[in-house]
Amino acid sequence: MTFTPPKAVLLIRNPIAGRRRRGLLEAVVRRVRAAGWRVDLVDTEGAGDARRLAESCDASRYAVIAVAGGDGTINEVVNGLAHRADGPALAIVPLGTANVLAHELGLEFKAAAIAQTIVSGHALLVRPGEASCGPVDGTATPRCFSLMAGAGFDAKVVAGVSAPLKRRLGRAAYVWRSLIEARRYRPVRYAVEVDGKRYEAASVIVTRSRHYAGPYVVAPDATLGEPLLHVCLFERWGRLQTLRFGLALLLGRLPRTGGYRVVTGNKVTISVLSDAGEHRRQPVQIDGDDALTLPVSIGLAPGAVRLLQPA
Repeated sequence: MTFTPPKAVLLIRNPIAGRRRRGLLEAVVRRVRAAGWRVDLVDTEGAGDARRLAESCDASRYAVIAVAGGDGTINEVVNGLAHRADGPALAIVPLGTANVLAHELGLEFKAAAIAQTIVSGHALLVRPGEASCGPVDGTATPRCFSLMAGAGFDAKVVAGVSAPLKRRLGRAAYVWRSLIEARRYRPVRYAVEVDGKRYEAASVIVTRSRHYAGPYVVAPDATLGEPLLHVCLFERWGRLQTLRFGLALLLGRLPRTGGYRVVTGNKVTISVLSDAGEHRRQPVQIDGDDALTLPVSIGLAPGAVRLLQPA
């Protein structure tokens, strides 16, 4: 006898994210219920709640976990589902600042399209990336990412943006922090090893996706369904070079910019080769949140998550 999941959705909402888009969420819920599905809404109250809800979600009761929030809340749910063999499919209701995963999945920011994806979307099997401090030898607790892990300039920007500032200013908070980090710039050098081959970089982003910071492209050949890491290397140092890379990203020209290249692999390590007298913590951002500290080892998670995308 074949098991048929019930037409039910566990909707995990971050009540802080996307306060200006509450109408979108309400419209999505109405449409999903109109399609004959039950929607049970649960609000998160703090860090880790979304992960715990995903870990304990009963797949015999819910066919879909939908996340109403930003990439950080989605990351928690991915971490909760990545090591489950029986987890429900994951759907996105984009309410965050950048919503990179929504862009990656080709999801329209309209209630009708989001609701249709929840009830009849195509399930894409995705192996998340997995990062841990130190060597991947089973001694460190790994952190999964559906999108990217980064070290260098972007990680320092992320680490410098507090949650209250992000809520107040939105994307402008990252612009403001980028200017601060550009002003205090020092030519820190990072050692990056990809499947045994060594590189040096001023910044590095290890990604599973084409997009970064919303609709901007950093790795043109990356696809979520392919079990491969794309390592974006910013190989020129200096404040002006950093601003040049940022402008190229905004103009859609980064992949063709001199001093930038993308290599692929399955195992990556990143460490500090020279801190240039900076003498401060070297953060690692994961899916847009300050998460770890260098050195870090990155690979692919052994399990997979079923991400719903438009059919």
